[in-house]
Amino acid sequence: MRRRLLAGLLGGALLLGGVTGCGIPENTEVRVDGPGPAAEGGSTSGSRGEPPSRSAAGTDAEQFVQNFLAAAAGEPDGAYQRVRQFIVPAERDRLQTKQGSEVTLAVVRLTEEPVPVYAPDRTEVTLKVQQVGQLRTDGTLAPPETSTTTYTFELRSQAGQDGLTDGGLYVANPPTALLLSVEALETYYQSRTIYFWNNDRTRLVPDQRYLPLAVPDERRVSEVVKWLTAGPSAWLGTAVRRLPDSTRLINNATRTDGRWEVDLEMPEDKARLEQLGTQLAWSLSDLDGPLDIKIRNQSQEFIPDLERRRLDRPVHQLPESFQRFCVYEGAVHPLAYPGEPTGPVPVDAKANRNVVSAGLSRADNQILAALVVSDANRQWLSVGTGTDPVAAFTRSAKGYAAMGQPVWLRSTYRGQPAGLVVADGSLYRFDAQAQLTAVPLGVPGPVTAVAASLDGHRIAVIAGGALYVAALSPDGAGATPGPARRLHTRLTSLSAVDWYGENTLVLAGAVGRPAVYEVSVDGARESRLEDKIGARVTHLAAYPANAVGRLGAAMYEANGVAYRSSPFERIQPQQVQEVTPPSAGARAGNPTAPFFLY
Repeated sequence: MRRRLLAGLLGGALLLGGVTGCGIPENTEVRVDGPGPAAEGGSTSGSRGEPPSRSAAGTDAEQFVQNFLAAAAGEPDGAYQRVRQFIVPAERDRLQTKQGSEVTLAVVRLTEEPVPVYAPDRTEVTLKVQQVGQLRTDGTLAPPETSTTTYTFELRSQAGQDGLTDGGLYVANPPTALLLSVEALETYYQSRTIYFWNNDRTRLVPDQRYLPLAVPDERRVSEVVKWLTAGPSAWLGTAVRRLPDSTRLINNATRTDGRWEVDLEMPEDKARLEQLGTQLAWSLSDLDGPLDIKIRNQSQEFIPDLERRRLDRPVHQLPESFQRFCVYEGAVHPLAYPGEPTGPVPVDAKANRNVVSAGLSRADNQILAALVVSDANRQWLSVGTGTDPVAAFTRSAKGYAAMGQPVWLRSTYRGQPAGLVVADGSLYRFDAQAQLTAVPLGVPGPVTAVAASLDGHRIAVIAGGALYVAALSPDGAGATPGPARRLHTRLTSLSAVDWYGENTLVLAGAVGRPAVYEVSVDGARESRLEDKIGARVTHLAAYPANAVGRLGAAMYEANGVAYRSSPFERIQPQQVQEVTPPSAGARAGNPTAPFFLY
């Protein structure tokens, strides 16, 4: 195999561009994660959406291995047949064929470069892999079903042996699973975001899926509708509502004179149908024009313009822009950059003292403020809510040896704000009175970081050195996490995490040396954002790209020095506002613990 091709297969970081939406070249801001146009180059049915055939690599062993790890890509019904074509005929029955929803692909990430071992009549190949997940027919990437890290098989090329009738290479002693490399997932599938209503039907929650590019354009609307009627990804189940029982698509969605028609079997409930219309408008965000939702062939919800519906009912209620802040000399201060808004700290000066880190959020016309303050060699959570500036604060009843940055949940009930904070290796929920309640996660090891998504119904945590995501369901006093799902990433020594998009995280750890990566919410896609850090990242904050088209941004702290993205550069003391300049000869302090207010 050509080295350059294998290097692409193993690649350190995936560049998330092309058909998947969410392209993030190194040292640029993240852009919104979304489905992309319905019919782009390579997105229509045809050869560009199909993986390479067995003979495409000729006798190039390394290219053949790359193609073999892509053979299962495409429409699920043909996955086994495509992979079996790569296997010597005498051994094809070793791959037990499954049908329908039982078809799953083992998505793997190569951890080492495969080195073929050549012999006169065969070539042995060993794959060292990390199991990423199981790609199911409903487009979800479920947790891995195996912990296998090594696959060994042979390549044979002599025609006339073992029933071979032509030249080229074949696989002997094949893996019993359908393997799909993360690169093939990136190349032959379109990453799409569909939406489900939360349990009280006040907010849409994103759910990531993968659609084969080989699916014809005229069937794509039908596939999305089927995903919605089948329900959310398993890990989101506790936080969102399914469509009414027995809801199903009648025939395929059709398009006539520029209008899409979706015919369903479901109860006739005007309020539910109106919400379904909004759910479909966002789940089909690459479409505009009219959509007619029918119940048993009778029009029940007509949307004249899908784009207008999305504008009228945005997924996220956000201000026009964010503000940057940091901690400087023990107090929260604004940061000033050209072209970005800045303003005074929305916290009364009497409370803005001895601050270690902070989390601020906007809720209607109020400011939610949570400050970690240091006192008597302990750290305490000080919480206040109200109009700008917030003056009345309540301190937690207990102090801790160490606390992480507090984060507010953007989906909790009006008048009952709540947030999350890590303290002494445990996760706590806090309220407006700074009352801390332990949050059980059911994962091993101490919790060292937590982040909340823009919708407020999903969290990411680092616990025991591993990355997890979990869904949040309201319980009257905040939100309780469902079962945590572990994400498998190439990064080690994980230290900080935040949400970087609707379905992406920004993660700090190490890939040989300290680095900051973007990682998809299922762990499959990775993109290096910065690796010229030189020290462990101890603090990380992001403004997430979102479905209303705003760009994302990130800031972090390492070795007591703060940085911002686009490009990643040090945050200088002169960017810090509302400070008294140091006296002559005195050295200015460093900005620390940067964060965003929005």
